[in-house]
Amino acid sequence: MSLCTMRLAEERKQWKKNGIYGFYARPVKKEDGTLNLLEWDVGIPGKPDTPWAGGMYTLKMIFPEEYPAKPPKCKFTPPLFHPNVFPSGTVCLSILDEEKGWKASLNLKQILQGIQTLLTEPNAADPAQSDAFQLFQKDKAQYERRIRQQAHERRDTT
Repeated sequence: MSLCTMRLAEERKQWKKNGIYGFYARPVKKEDGTLNLLEWDVGIPGKPDTPWAGGMYTLKMIFPEEYPAKPPKCKFTPPLFHPNVFPSGTVCLSILDEEKGWKASLNLKQILQGIQTLLTEPNAADPAQSDAFQLFQKDKAQYERRIRQQAHERRDTT
């Protein structure tokens, strides 16, 4: 077992014991029924009392073999309308960038909390999606209406 898979197996165990209420995070099953610890399906709820409230935002986390030395790639599926989410759905966040804020000590829970915070607190210094960034900068009320609509479309139906 590699350092990567040992770490992810431990993170899965910790998540099952102490996950965050309202979130989910689980490794994808391979065709043979075993778990692929390098690929996870994740759900991040919108924070209460924000335009994101009520939505469940799904993403894929792909961990490289070099994890935890290198960060996972996190991609919303389907992509989100957000200043720090690329049109492809990839999250633009300093803690997910090994050149910026990534630290091997960061765990699954911290990453997901960081992404949830980013939803409500976009980083204007690091835009990834020009339409969302422009609307966020120029017309906050319209931006928030668009986010509430997106939240409505992503209601958690589980």
